[in-house]
Amino acid sequence: MFSRFSRLAMVLALTWLVAASGAVAHATQAEADRELVFVNFRDIRNLNPHLYSGELFAQNLIFESLVRNVEGGVEPWLAESWDVSADGRVYTFSLRRDVTFSDGEPFNAHAAKMNFDAIIENTERHTWLEMIRLMDSVTAVDDYTLRIALKEPYFPMLTELAVTRPFRFISPKSMINGGTRDGVSSYAGTGPYVLADNKVDEVATFVRNERYWGDKPAIKTIRARVIPDNQARAMALKKGEIDVIYGTNLIDAETLAHFSQTPGFDVQLSKPLSTRNLVVNTTRPGVDEKNVRKALQHLTNREAISVGLFNGYESAADFLFAPNVPYCDVPLKPYDLDVEKAKALLDEAGWKLAAGKGVREKDGRQLILKIYYNSDSVTEKNISEFMQAEFRKAGVGLELFGEEEQAYRDRMKAGDFDIVHNISWGTPYDPQSFIGSMVRTVYGDYAAQLGLPQKKQIDQTVHDILVSVDEEKRREMFSWLLTTLHDEAVYIPLTYQRNRAVFTKDLKGVTFNPSQFEVPLEKMSF
Repeated sequence: MFSRFSRLAMVLALTWLVAASGAVAHATQAEADRELVFVNFRDIRNLNPHLYSGELFAQNLIFESLVRNVEGGVEPWLAESWDVSADGRVYTFSLRRDVTFSDGEPFNAHAAKMNFDAIIENTERHTWLEMIRLMDSVTAVDDYTLRIALKEPYFPMLTELAVTRPFRFISPKSMINGGTRDGVSSYAGTGPYVLADNKVDEVATFVRNERYWGDKPAIKTIRARVIPDNQARAMALKKGEIDVIYGTNLIDAETLAHFSQTPGFDVQLSKPLSTRNLVVNTTRPGVDEKNVRKALQHLTNREAISVGLFNGYESAADFLFAPNVPYCDVPLKPYDLDVEKAKALLDEAGWKLAAGKGVREKDGRQLILKIYYNSDSVTEKNISEFMQAEFRKAGVGLELFGEEEQAYRDRMKAGDFDIVHNISWGTPYDPQSFIGSMVRTVYGDYAAQLGLPQKKQIDQTVHDILVSVDEEKRREMFSWLLTTLHDEAVYIPLTYQRNRAVFTKDLKGVTFNPSQFEVPLEKMSF
């Protein structure tokens, strides 16, 4: 028999349990209702998934593709499965039957075909993708079967289908005149979030797509604030105004080091994703000589850049692609830091340093090169200044020119540079999409290689690699291509770039996708 005291204790205990469970439920609800505040350096702009002016993180929240890139390869997404013909030219996809766009329109083979047609109608915007050139036909075989036929086999087909743009699907209702070339009327996709509001240059609000076919994300609302300045972003995180800063260009090494030592915050780094490098234009006076280009390689102190400018967060790079990138484990000898060897190569090339002079000369011409960088990038400016001092040790002059991003990109395409900053596209684009861009004026690579005696063979090899269905032959061709570019010293590798994130400790699920351009916000929770 319970005593009066025991009965009272039991009542109090039950009361506490009820109150505690209520508090837990309240806390759980509060966590579920908590908004995630993300930050970007500019407005989300035009999110048409078939164009390139919108912010990738936002397009990734809204739009999906047939397949997606994951660690270890490609996995089904809106397609449940696929078959590839024996000759590698025809891909037949079986689509999911439980997917609708956020506006209620069904996703099926007919909607998918309309999207492919819209992309192909605007082919000139997608010339960086070899796959676009090779597309022969897209057919809705039935409501849930889509067939894509290529003119030639193309081994990176599935990888390129999975990248963020242009092969993501938008509702046919959002199209204008049956396409997307002239814009879209709304941003209805099949993804886990929908865009609810955008105050231009201030904040974009995304809410959970309640029609979503997959596992719904834990966070109902994401607000993406616009804070262009690095220091202002860091201050906003410290004051609790934002929850996470994510991306290679949004966090400098100093800020990363600071937050790694600050209680209440966490830091995450991805594995190496891409290569920071300089492209040397083989058609320009001075660097049209192989010995001069090799001398620049031996003057490049990669370890000092890694430690001095990146606190070791980016490791020193010896090659255009890290050896762990597919097809890139080619046995090449790195260019060691060796100032005396650089001087000897320059002497051998006829560039002499006269007594009392700071810059070498040949036939009355000074060896003064011009390097261009994006003026919005403090990192590129700092590297340029460092290289200027290093080159000077061997009597090579380097003039620095910072330009607004578009002007800088236009200059690269035109080939109007001696040296220019560059970053490989990273996984999953490397190496196939990156080398594909070498055979046309996508960035500066094509123009920079035009002075090479092997340029015609390089272009043919790139083509043959992309259409080869023989794995062993493909490896042999990659080996020849990477060896040739290394021996010709067209690219000066600097560091292997890693993606990064700084966030409040109560934010969970901060991870990295294979592509550095994606931010897996849908996997995060509190």
